[in-house]
Amino acid sequence: MKHQKVCDLMSDAVVRVQRGTPFKEIAHLLLEYDITAVPVVDEENRPVGVVSEADLLQKMWGQDLAGPPGHGDGPPSAGAKASATDAAGLMTSPALCAREDWSVVDAARVMARHGIKRLLVVDEGGRLIGVVSRSDLLRVFLRKDRAIRTEIIEEALVQSLGLAPSSLQVDVEHGHVVVSGRLPGEVAVSELEELCRRVDGVVAVEFSPAGEAGAEDPTTAGR
Repeated sequence: MKHQKVCDLMSDAVVRVQRGTPFKEIAHLLLEYDITAVPVVDEENRPVGVVSEADLLQKMWGQDLAGPPGHGDGPPSAGAKASATDAAGLMTSPALCAREDWSVVDAARVMARHGIKRLLVVDEGGRLIGVVSRSDLLRVFLRKDRAIRTEIIEEALVQSLGLAPSSLQVDVEHGHVVVSGRLPGEVAVSELEELCRRVDGVVAVEFSPAGEAGAEDPTTAGR
């Protein structure tokens, strides 16, 4: 099963700065473009870090977070960021990046693992080409039911399981998939359901054995 790629969903309009970009210019960019963070790139446009609103706010709270001299109660970088004047001193490094050929599942797993809202996207040479956010990934659930149904029939039933397109009835409504009919003995229900779940846009999957579903024409179901 083929998931959509990061390059299909990312935004290629990325505001970026370099290591020497001054503090005030970074603050201005965040406010002007209504963003919460900006990537820092080197001379070859490769991401080396990220400066966020929190990094800038160390100017106000950094010394307090660092605690009294000699105590080391706060983050070790708090004091340094509080005195930083450019992106090189303010940034959090290294930057978390996704490759343009990653699937949406790969990107979502990294975001969840690190508790972040977006990933920088780089090409094969490691150069910054875009950014993908949680909201971008959610767009896969806006796929039309007809497209989901077609992919389930062509990819799951025919290609993966070797079944005829009309061997099972597939209904899709608002991303909820109901497959009904009689499965051949060599195909497990769990296998069928897992293949359906791998289709982008599927919210839930249900299998109804023959005799429990209506006799709706499979050529019109899911419309």
